[in-house]
Amino acid sequence: MQNDIQQILISNERILARCEELAKELDRDYEGKKPLMVCVLKGSVLFFSDLVKRMKIRQDFDFMSVSSYGSNTYSSGRVKLIKDLNSSIEGRHVIIVEDIVDTGHTLSYLKMMLNERKPASLKVCTLLDKKCRRTVELEAEYVGFDIDDYFVVGYGLDYDEEYRNLPFVGILKPEVYKK
Repeated sequence: MQNDIQQILISNERILARCEELAKELDRDYEGKKPLMVCVLKGSVLFFSDLVKRMKIRQDFDFMSVSSYGSNTYSSGRVKLIKDLNSSIEGRHVIIVEDIVDTGHTLSYLKMMLNERKPASLKVCTLLDKKCRRTVELEAEYVGFDIDDYFVVGYGLDYDEEYRNLPFVGILKPEVYKK
């Protein structure tokens, strides 16, 4: 697997240090509010786990699963809801935890759908933000790292369900995904 990586873009040490910083920001911004932390499966599981265990404030968890990639290296633009939340978010402070914001289609869909459920607030915390690929107007309030237009895997991010378990974010060699 590691032979398929062109370059380690963000080391595990840098990721964990940034999780610590983001946790402190969230603790400060949500002190006394008990936010609902929403993990978007599957890609954000590792980031979600490292982030929430560093937070000191009370919080609840829930999980959603959506797809717009399938086995492709690009978003289809069509978002499919696979697993919805188990709890009501009406009147709750909700933080969507994402692995990567790319074109913005998936997150735009999620925000629209969740806003219809009348949360007290709805914010986004993403590990990676690829603004250069954005095709919809969208900003994440909490960003781990801004990255250029690389096809990245590891730390939860995959290519055709592989590479999620790598402890870092790496650039996948083009010959691997252009077969």
